[in-house]
This record gives sequence, structure tokens and C-alpha cells, in this order.
Amino acid sequence: MAYSWFKAFHIVGFVVWFAGLFYLVRLFIYHVEANLEPEPARTILKNQYQIMEKRLYDIITTPGMCVTVAMAMGILSTNMELLQEPWLHFKLGFVGILIGYHYYCGRLMKQLAAGECKWTGQQLRAFNEAPTLLLVVIVMLATFKNNLPTDLTAWLIFGLVIFMAVSIQLYAKIRRRNQEKLTLQAQEESGVKAF
Repeated sequence: MAYSWFKAFHIVGFVVWFAGLFYLVRLFIYHVEANLEPEPARTILKNQYQIMEKRLYDIITTPGMCVTVAMAMGILSTNMELLQEPWLHFKLGFVGILIGYHYYCGRLMKQLAAGECKWTGQQLRAFNEAPTLLLVVIVMLATFKNNLPTDLTAWLIFGLVIFMAVSIQLYAKIRRRNQEKLTLQAQEESGVKAF
């Protein structure tokens, strides 16, 4: 019975954790792109994003990570034989990478608050896809265990990386085109006002 409780809250924890990580880096993107806004909008937006990032990281994302890890330890305490399973070693390795990603997000958050972040919005969009790849691999390992079809999984991950890279480039192109249209429209409107 304890195993089921631990597993249920382990799932709840990682859903909360991943939701927080996905949204956190999205806020970083908006924070960086706020630099393109004129004052006073720039300062207002950056201050608001800073508050939102800190609350999300401290109140949702980090507790989600803690619940996930604590419940995983609970699961292992009820079934120590799991530690002998090769799939679990791989899963724990990917979870370790995810924990590193989590703490690196905390570092980026501090850099953004200090105005020292050198990342562009497009770079952060690519960075935001890392937890998606980790989520797919971790869930597949937990589902298939030692029977994970590694060749198919490798192709799936490769396909996801290509899809994400193309999507990010396409989105950047669409944004540039829309920005150019807005600039042209503003120039036309100011030209009409001059007459």
C-alpha cells in the first residue's frame, strides 16, 4: 500500500515540477524580450517577470522537484530490489541531468534579475526544449523498463530534436516577418500623420 501512495505522489510531483520548468523558461524568454520594449514598459515588464519567476521557482517548481525526489526515495525504500535494475540507473542519470537543469534555471533567474543574462530569446526557446526530451526519455524508461526499444527511442529523440529545431527557426522567421509588417505599418501611419 505504501508503494502506491509513494508512486501516486511521485507522479504528482513530477507533473508539477515539469509544468514549472516549462513555464519558468517561457518567462525567461519574455523577460529577455522585454528589453526590446520602450520605457517605461521595459522596466514594468522586467519587474513583473522577475516577481513571477521567483514565485514560480520557489513556490511551485522547487517543491515539485522535492516531492518527486522524496517520493522516489519512498518507492525505493519499499522495493530495494529496484536498485539492481539497469533501466533505473539510466533513469536516475537523466533525473540527475534534470536536477542540474533545474538549478541552472535558478542561476539564469539570478542573472536576469541582475541584468547580466547574455541569452537571447531564441537561445532560451531552444533551452526550453531540453526538459521535453528528458521527460520523454524518463517516461519511456519508467514504462518499458529493461525492455526499452533503444533503436526506436533513439530515432524518436532524434526526430523530436529536428522537429523542435525547425519549429524554433520557423517561429523566429514568422516573428521577424510580423515585426517588419508592424514597423512598415507604423512608418506608413506616421507618414500619413505628417500630411
